[in-house]
Amino acid sequence: MPIKKSTPDFILIGLTFTLLALGLVMVYSASAVMAEYNFKDEFFFLKRQMLFAGVGVAAMLFILTIDYWTWRNWAKLMLVVCFILLIVVLIPGIGVERNGSRSWIGVGAFSIQPSEFMKLAMIAFLAKYLSEDQKYITSFKKGVLPALLLVFTAFGLIMLQPDLGTGTVMVGTCIVMIFVAGAKISHFAWLGLLGLLGFVGLVASAPYRIRRITSFLDPWNDPLDSGFQMIQSLYAIGPGGLFGLGLGESRQKYFYLPEPQNDFIFAIIAEELGFIGGTFVLLLFSLLLWRGIRIALGANDLFGTFLAVGIVSMIAIQVMINVGVVTGLMPVTGITLPFLSYGGSSLTLMLVAVGVLLNISRYSRY
Repeated sequence: MPIKKSTPDFILIGLTFTLLALGLVMVYSASAVMAEYNFKDEFFFLKRQMLFAGVGVAAMLFILTIDYWTWRNWAKLMLVVCFILLIVVLIPGIGVERNGSRSWIGVGAFSIQPSEFMKLAMIAFLAKYLSEDQKYITSFKKGVLPALLLVFTAFGLIMLQPDLGTGTVMVGTCIVMIFVAGAKISHFAWLGLLGLLGFVGLVASAPYRIRRITSFLDPWNDPLDSGFQMIQSLYAIGPGGLFGLGLGESRQKYFYLPEPQNDFIFAIIAEELGFIGGTFVLLLFSLLLWRGIRIALGANDLFGTFLAVGIVSMIAIQVMINVGVVTGLMPVTGITLPFLSYGGSSLTLMLVAVGVLLNISRYSRY
């Protein structure tokens, strides 16, 4: 058993709390107008986000005290529970539908999103699988295929909701983990071809996805429907300029950009804090990912390495997709910006993941 260091990575802790604090400020700034109009309380979303943050931080600090290899023993049970929840959420009357997706299970005044927790459960199980059977990873049939069958089964259940954004993050994270474990490049060439065909099939199977692709290529072709969100996002980013309009001075949050505190909060950051503010946020994420990679490289066993790689990859892919959508570089898909966007399941999941990463850092050789 590795010797535990006395302290976790304090730089990672500082970066996490900085992003969390900035997120609370921006959630209030982005949502105050809508909250006042809909709920007669400009602090409605802020208070809920603060509650989510409190629960998430408490969970992070608790997870920090649990030796990370404990998750190897619980990985299978975690995965089974998440699979059950993914099935339960599809049952009418239990699953809560929002914006066309049945992705939530209501718990009192709040709700949880099982697909978010499936990401972390899949990372833990795959880290266990890859660390115990790495000798088979160069074999597609014995190593890569079993892992992919499991991943795409989960992806299929998530797509029944449907939730392409979360499913894409999960699949992308698992592909990175399998690649790091030593899978052959030729396997990924075939997977890339199959993935492209599958993506085309998913797009063709749902007219709204076709509209999203066409609106991504030319959002002004349908400015009042499929291209609306992207256009409004660009209208927010453009006037921000170098230094922004000032904190709280966003114009797009006045019912132009739909639910600006959620997936498009980076647009409000760029509008109010400008290029400087947006770059600062991306710098924080870059530093956080650097610390995560450093922890993965210094882990004392393969399970810790793969677990850290999975967590870092999940955060990185989610940031790239969210910022890519907001800036018009990718088609619109519903995915939150880690630590910054409003939402209990996403925020709690990210803080729990950081807690696991911090525990791994206590055993790191660096």
